[in-house]
Amino acid sequence: MIYDKHIFICTNQRAPGASRKSCGETHGMGIVDAFKKKLKDLDLPIKLRAQKSGCLDICDFGQTLVVYPEGVFYVGIELSDVDEIINEHIINNRIVERLRLENVREKKSK
Repeated sequence: MIYDKHIFICTNQRAPGASRKSCGETHGMGIVDAFKKKLKDLDLPIKLRAQKSGCLDICDFGQTLVVYPEGVFYVGIELSDVDEIINEHIINNRIVERLRLENVREKKSK
């Protein structure tokens, strides 16, 4: 394994007028930049990478990212969530349940 934690942040942009929204249209690159800056500033003693990705195909839930090796998908991400994801998931290995895809999907279906 090259990285202890690898964060892929969707920055996909759909064509104008597309029927589905996309992460890149909201604030995909802003989220990427925020993760990169915060992780660099923290200079953690583990191998990390945060990078942009193409479509993760769960756009209906808002801005999306996935953290590997766990394969945890977070949805509806705002810039204000970056610190919490880093502090909880990346540093302390605790999943941020309120943003986890499975939990958001369950709440939407009720």
